[in-house]
Amino acid sequence: MPLAPGTRLGPYEILAPIGAGGMGEVYRAHDPRLGRDVAIKVSAEHFSERFEREARSIAQLNHPNICQIYDVGPNYLVMELIEGLPLKGPVPVDLALKYAAQICDALDVAHKKDITHRDLKPANILVTASGVKLLDFGLAQVGAAPKSGDDSTQTIGLTQAGTILGTAAYMSPEQTEAKHVDARSDIFSFGVVFYEMLTGRRAFHGDSAIAIMASILHKEPPALDAPPELRNIVTRCLRKSPRDRFQSAVELRAALESAAAAKPAANKQAGQPSIAVLPFANLSADKDNEYFSDGLSEEIINALAHIPGLKVTARTSAFAFRGKEQDIRKIAEALEVGTLLEGSVRRAGNRIRVTAQLINAIDGYHLWSERYDRELADVFAVQDEIATAIVGALKLKLASDAPRRYTPKLPAYEAYLKGRHHFLKYTEEALARSTEYFEQAVALDAAFAAPHMALAASYLHQAVEGVRPARALMPLVREQATRALELDPSDAGAQALLGAVAALYDYHWDAAAERFQLAMTSGSELPGVRQRYSSFYLLPLGRFLEGVEELERELKQDPLNFAYRAFQSHYLMWAGLYDRAIEAARAALEIENFWLDHYAIAENYAARGMLTEALPAAERARQLAPWNARVAGVLAAILIRTGDKDRAAELRRQLQLKDAAPIGMVVYHLLCSEIDAAADWYEKCIEQREPFAVMYARTAFVAPLRSSSRWPALARMMNLPEAS
Repeated sequence: MPLAPGTRLGPYEILAPIGAGGMGEVYRAHDPRLGRDVAIKVSAEHFSERFEREARSIAQLNHPNICQIYDVGPNYLVMELIEGLPLKGPVPVDLALKYAAQICDALDVAHKKDITHRDLKPANILVTASGVKLLDFGLAQVGAAPKSGDDSTQTIGLTQAGTILGTAAYMSPEQTEAKHVDARSDIFSFGVVFYEMLTGRRAFHGDSAIAIMASILHKEPPALDAPPELRNIVTRCLRKSPRDRFQSAVELRAALESAAAAKPAANKQAGQPSIAVLPFANLSADKDNEYFSDGLSEEIINALAHIPGLKVTARTSAFAFRGKEQDIRKIAEALEVGTLLEGSVRRAGNRIRVTAQLINAIDGYHLWSERYDRELADVFAVQDEIATAIVGALKLKLASDAPRRYTPKLPAYEAYLKGRHHFLKYTEEALARSTEYFEQAVALDAAFAAPHMALAASYLHQAVEGVRPARALMPLVREQATRALELDPSDAGAQALLGAVAALYDYHWDAAAERFQLAMTSGSELPGVRQRYSSFYLLPLGRFLEGVEELERELKQDPLNFAYRAFQSHYLMWAGLYDRAIEAARAALEIENFWLDHYAIAENYAARGMLTEALPAAERARQLAPWNARVAGVLAAILIRTGDKDRAAELRRQLQLKDAAPIGMVVYHLLCSEIDAAADWYEKCIEQREPFAVMYARTAFVAPLRSSSRWPALARMMNLPEAS
């Protein structure tokens, strides 16, 4: 039976479950004697004297890439608590080589003490902020191995004489036959892990453990699509005979270093043409015309984004330098681009004057400049002419299959630009105003796809942030995104929005996967596509590190996007990587004083019981986002736990009166360890199609609820697939 929070196990206090496996459950626990949190692996069986002796021997290993064993109990191991997630491929070659070298270093330390791991697999390799950590050395072989065995088990948890030890897909041939094993067995398993790191798929397959082991004995894995040096390393690791493999981890590491040094320069993307479009200055007499100058800049960004081979910085990062007197070269360095476009717009009546200059960031000289004096209705032609001139100056080619752009009615276009201007301010009032302008644009020109798409995004944003009830908004998201897709079938953003509806509202995961796949293949570089895929599909499936990786790709285009950086902090926190999440949130706050970062810090600290640290962040988040139910919930929980019962009661009263607030009550009750009450409110979240019902489902924050008897029914209500 799972251990409840507060249970004492020897001197240790159980705090929360971390996971479970074939051997038993793993918990986060607190050691009051040393004032530190630890991980405890609890087995249903009592450990044998031999296992205890081996565990104590392995506890002598001391290496930064090995999880330390601190203590042994009658049926538990006490280990270093590591903030990380299991290794999962594919990963970029540079990262794979880094992780591989660290695994080799850890194996070398063990092998020199005559310790063979025997269960090296991705699940036993955690990726942390500083690299990888190897787990389960407590299950390893110390000294000579038993030479006979029974092949009836796929995974054996404890070291036992006369059994096959390990996980079938990662065993060496000698393990599958229960023969003598030594360090070279770990070299084979490393090859299997490295293959999976590079490809994202297993090297050996089968319908059963026996079939997998037969494949290991008699077959070779599918060809590896990798540089020759890496293919050679994997091939040698996976030789069937131990004498044909690398004979030590030191020898293997040397081969990896050689492969890293031989990486072809062609793999580097140096020299790629790149540009950032800075916000055009508004020189009009009416300062309210800033929406128009911003819109012109953004439309040029969108036009340039369709040019093959050109890296274009997204709007948020490019606009971060508005009003700041900085050296052009420093701006270019911050945005990692080689050229910058700057300009100005002067509008008077129905006339506009646009100036634009393309600047080489290396020397500060102009590559091209032009002035356009036109009628206002010619603004679309001006945008195209500027984009074409940039293509010529950078010696690029326009895509021959680029879709012809629809020319909207000018009043609709102006309403759309005003909507965009307000939408990107991320406040409740601005979001409401943006929605009004987008609705005007749709009414003025129903054939103009962009405002339909923007309106759908605005409705979704309001639903996610709890500005209005999701149950009322999600059908509107579907309606507007569908219309945008009818008008522009190539719109990847609309596909991603429909994927969000399928996941958050329909709980139809196959449909969500299909929509997001279409979005990712048809326009993965469109801003927001990867972020929505991460938040509304990967997170509910528990694929947090993949979500972080997708956001990293977004941030390559948009490095100063403070909202994406806030999301990144949340993903790390929900994966249980609390310290990394705090670092990410504080780094994001250096870019923008955004309420979501303060909330991330508050939830992070509150979830760990660090209320003194959590309170000021929660108060600041409440000041900046008084409408948000999660903010009210976390603040109320902190206040009740620190003794301010009156304020806490008032916040709870406000939450219970608000239609879009059940998620706030979930947050409150979870932080107060009131699991049944949290489950009651979670059910209301699901019924009301609150987006955070699925977004929170696999998070570390909801782990106590997932361990309760109430969770299976809640998961069924969301048709929630098994965690990936």
